[in-house]
Amino acid sequence: MQAHVSIILPVHNAEPWLDECLRSVLQQDFEGTMELSVFNDASKDKSGAIIEKWRVKLEDSGVHVIIGGHDSLSPRGVGYSKNQAVAQSSGSYLCFLDSDDVMMPQRVRLQHQAAVQHPSSIIGCRVRRDPPNSTERYTRWINQLTPEQLLTQVFTANGPTVIMPTWFCSRAWFSHVGPFDEGGQGVPEDLLFFYEHLRKGGGVVRVDQSLLLYRYHPRAATHSVLETTIWTHRVRFLEEQALPRWAAFTIWNAGKQGRRLYRSLTAASQRKVVAFCDVDENKIRKGFYCHEDSQERPKPRIPILHFRAARPPFVICVKLDLTGGAFEDNLRSLHLQEGQDFLHFS
Repeated sequence: MQAHVSIILPVHNAEPWLDECLRSVLQQDFEGTMELSVFNDASKDKSGAIIEKWRVKLEDSGVHVIIGGHDSLSPRGVGYSKNQAVAQSSGSYLCFLDSDDVMMPQRVRLQHQAAVQHPSSIIGCRVRRDPPNSTERYTRWINQLTPEQLLTQVFTANGPTVIMPTWFCSRAWFSHVGPFDEGGQGVPEDLLFFYEHLRKGGGVVRVDQSLLLYRYHPRAATHSVLETTIWTHRVRFLEEQALPRWAAFTIWNAGKQGRRLYRSLTAASQRKVVAFCDVDENKIRKGFYCHEDSQERPKPRIPILHFRAARPPFVICVKLDLTGGAFEDNLRSLHLQEGQDFLHFS
């Protein structure tokens, strides 16, 4: 019998957290049928034994458990493991779970409700971070984006506007977008999937309750992806999805990040940059930025203006929530519409 929901759980050396994670599967209050699809990616600890122990408890309470995996010398990576767990499962809906996280009892029920109403969306949720004081700015961002910002803030360094361990979607939509990139360590497979989802016109919806305890620890796979790799994907996505709408634009930040964005753009996109803008009087006094590496002659000289003298649209390369509200106040004072008059890139 086909389950309503498959919980997709890739596992690699998750012994310290697995008991709590699997207990949270058992404690779901969802009334439809649920199955757990585990893929054990060459774990060398006691993960396998813990999964077997919970298999009995879960099956006794009506949750079908499918266990796949391999015991090669090295893991094949998160993208591969998630694809395998999806392939061996049968549910009409997929609920992604990381082995170090803990679901609140209402997670599957509330996200399933939302997914039924939004069949071509990725459904996320709010999270509680553990330890609570780790990544405070990032956690605030995850939990406080408005419904519109879930689509307008997709270009920032924070990555997907609903985070992967909270994803829930229909199998049909996953098959339309996916699978995950299987390049292994160093590949931001969730970001690439999220971009492909947006390219295909997918929506982004967040259930506004905290449905996941989201753990932070240095061993997390997230830390293995190079910032330069993500930067390259982000610039490409910005050029493909946002910049074609604009004949000209201003880069907000004449400092390192703004100049780095300018240098990363294609020549065609660079020609659309009419100015940099800033609040720093020293930068503004310089008058312009000269792109020394340019092949063009004469070399482009881009004016540096005070932000009040600059014209939208803006690509903003100033990090949010870092200046005690000063930057946000400046931006608000211009009465612009996010997505149309400006986009956040930092």
